[in-house]
Amino acid sequence: MSPRSTGFGFLGAGGIATGALAPAVHAAHGAHLQAVAARSAQRAAALEPVGRAYDDYAAVLADDAVDVVYVALSNDLHERWTVAALEAGKHVLCEKPLGLDVAQVRRMTDAAAAADRLLVEAWWYRWHPRTVRAVELVRAGALGRVDRVETEFSFDADLSGNYRVDPARGGGGIYDVGCYAVDAARWALLAGAPDVLSAEGEVRDGVDVRASARLALPRDGRAAAAEPPPLDGPGSPEAPGAGDGPVVEVRCGIGTRPEQLVAVYGEDATLVLGGESFTAKDAPCTLYLHPARGPGRHEDFAAVDPYRLMVEGVAAAVRGEDVWLPTAQDSLDVAAVTDRFRELVLGAPARG
Repeated sequence: MSPRSTGFGFLGAGGIATGALAPAVHAAHGAHLQAVAARSAQRAAALEPVGRAYDDYAAVLADDAVDVVYVALSNDLHERWTVAALEAGKHVLCEKPLGLDVAQVRRMTDAAAAADRLLVEAWWYRWHPRTVRAVELVRAGALGRVDRVETEFSFDADLSGNYRVDPARGGGGIYDVGCYAVDAARWALLAGAPDVLSAEGEVRDGVDVRASARLALPRDGRAAAAEPPPLDGPGSPEAPGAGDGPVVEVRCGIGTRPEQLVAVYGEDATLVLGGESFTAKDAPCTLYLHPARGPGRHEDFAAVDPYRLMVEGVAAAVRGEDVWLPTAQDSLDVAAVTDRFRELVLGAPARG
């Protein structure tokens, strides 16, 4: 490893940590897997840290060779261990959703500010060059006035015994994949926290397995980008309260039909992320741009591992390099939207 390599310490050795993040850290430039903790030290050792494997999460926080703690635990444990890591002086990369509600996220981001440490929510798709290019095109006004946005992230899998279907452990589709769809709607709108006008879904055993929501631009007009293009399209007569803003629909599901979509419909052009809109990894992918007039065009992107790019970005930021990272406000905005989304679908307020 290089003298300036950033040491990562993992809390958890589940599927994402084992199948995605550990290989990403091992392959990353400027980063190395220093330590791993799991309920079994043997499972932790299987991720091949260059330092220690532990059966105690607190041991990673006490390991002086760890610069960044990656929290890969079930959703209900994110706040506890993120705050503990920050208070131990570690930077934190935490799996999404960062917290179970906006109050938890606020406590976590406040802890990061107090400790003067990075806290990054692991929206790995945001590091993919295709997503970076899509955001760039929207911000540059290449689509003109945005009239409509559709985002969806749904997948089919056997989740028997998985925390994703356990309400006590932060299960549910909105937590698991809906946060991606909400985040994509935000950058498509160049908005902070869109208002949730309506939502519906299917709930099984206390967990939302399918959900959709209609969003509108925030009434305070707060935008994430300076001087964004105007978003004053014709709106939707079916969505009372949408005013003159674009029509926005987000959908998500777990253990249901697989579907991924990011489509931004503008007055001048439509942008579509083809194929696996959120999970493109280690395979070529395409961005489509369909002008309102004239022939369409597409941009092809080579196979890449966005998990590795995320790790390299976090490691570079820890070293003081000027790189893009999602902000605390990004996480707070997504949490505010998913709070209201879940309340409308599940009929219960956020935990607080």
